[in-house]
Amino acid sequence: MKHKTSRATGTSRPYDLPSTIVLIRRAKIDDLAMLAQLEERFPTDRLSRASLRHILRHGHACVWVCEQDGVLAGNAVVFYRRGTSMARLYSLVVHPEYVRRGIARALLATAESEAGKRGCRELRLEVRPDNLPAIQLYRKGGYAETGKAGKFYEDGTDALKMRKRLGPVTGEPAGQSRRCRLARAAPGATA
Repeated sequence: MKHKTSRATGTSRPYDLPSTIVLIRRAKIDDLAMLAQLEERFPTDRLSRASLRHILRHGHACVWVCEQDGVLAGNAVVFYRRGTSMARLYSLVVHPEYVRRGIARALLATAESEAGKRGCRELRLEVRPDNLPAIQLYRKGGYAETGKAGKFYEDGTDALKMRKRLGPVTGEPAGQSRRCRLARAAPGATA
């Protein structure tokens, strides 16, 4: 395990996730209140409680949460589109008191892994061009810039578009979603 030395104190801490992280797991409807409270910590571009409820209840998305010390320290929302091999990281947020602890990196890795298990070959996202820590995280994680989305955010700011090609799933034809393969194998089957 690598250690990172703090400039302020000269001490080192593990670069990997601290042992106090209880769990990264799929969110449940029971998490709605905590998810909404986390969103309220950010001034703009928030997911509403109604949007979160819809996302949690419908199968087109998956929400991953990270709990640390009994607090919902972060979450990642991933959307899936039927008939494609692409997933979209819609939102990745970390509680302001829990930044720089590896939580965003762990949530991103979980989102990528689960998208790959679903047969996705690519994960796309949008990020504010002034969110340098997030851009750095994505670049270190292998994401490449693919363009811009004009006036994407509430305040009219453009978004930087990024994507990462995910590794192949063993034995799976490239470019086909699991849902498409199931439909061909057994008409009426669902993922």
